[in-house]
Amino acid sequence: MTSMHRDRRSWGRVEGTTVTLAHGAGGRAMRDLIEGVFLAAFGSPSRQILEDQARADLSEFTAGGDRLAFTTDSFVVDPLFFPGGDIGRLAVCGTINDLAVGGATPLYLSCAFILEEGLDLDVLRRVAASMAVAAVESGVRIVTGDTKVVNRGACDKLFITTSGVGVIPRGVDLGIAKAQPGDVVLVNGFLGDHGAAILEARGEMALQSPIVSDCAPLHDLCRQIIGAAPGVRCLRDATRGGAATVLNEIAEASLVGIQVEERRIPVLEEVRGFCEILGLDPMYLANEGKLIVVASPEAAEPVLATMRAHPLGTRAAEIGRITEQEPGRVIIQSVMGGRRILDMMVGDQLPRIC
Repeated sequence: MTSMHRDRRSWGRVEGTTVTLAHGAGGRAMRDLIEGVFLAAFGSPSRQILEDQARADLSEFTAGGDRLAFTTDSFVVDPLFFPGGDIGRLAVCGTINDLAVGGATPLYLSCAFILEEGLDLDVLRRVAASMAVAAVESGVRIVTGDTKVVNRGACDKLFITTSGVGVIPRGVDLGIAKAQPGDVVLVNGFLGDHGAAILEARGEMALQSPIVSDCAPLHDLCRQIIGAAPGVRCLRDATRGGAATVLNEIAEASLVGIQVEERRIPVLEEVRGFCEILGLDPMYLANEGKLIVVASPEAAEPVLATMRAHPLGTRAAEIGRITEQEPGRVIIQSVMGGRRILDMMVGDQLPRIC
């Protein structure tokens, strides 16, 4: 796929109802797929250029800060559609969030699609439309990409790789190596919703009230958190490996200990019950709209209040503290009064979660 700008009036029409190998061969069928599906969703009618790369004015970056942030991620979630989202929305939000937790304002995304021969074209259209909606919602533009088609069985329906570019405002300097003893650990809401939603969507359990993924773009919440107080040290989205893995990464990078209180950890009752039945721990379940925030003691209250005033942080909570004891280790105080090590996840509780 090339840069996504061309007059809508000249866009191609995709023949047939499923993806064929011809759609990845570089000829007319591929051009029709790009124009009829992707440009129809992402393209701008104000430009008529179809180049091999997207182009942006440097002024768009220098006006917003003094450093670029760049990230890339692949998405192979199964199933493609689940309560609260789909692979397309997940790809856009996940990439935006990787930029946002570094303090960056996301600007542009690219997307590359690996399509399995036989994929229903209406499924592809739904995914592309969902990506377009998420991009508009987040104020970013999908500007370039690529498409490949593989034989039946060489991939599972549809894989997406997205890359994102953003700009970091002057004076913002966040990182997992900046936590200090005495700092407070905060989270913006219920943990484990995405992982539980994906597992439930696979038909593993028959629940009366389906669990909904928390898939959401976090850039506006991150911006408000950073602006709430100067003592914000670190933001991290708790995706694969869950909150437990993020906390261990912070402890190891900052050479500090982290103490977490189980009773303070916000978890939906449906997710808690789900985990008890299947022997899972919500601290290790993936999230797609949750932040771990490390802030100085002075910044903790204004940051917590800021999160609770935001639609994506109404159930924000303080869950722990940074300590000098046992550097590199996370300890959780259980509701029964005992203490145990909350280690980094080993293996994979749920494969193909994002």
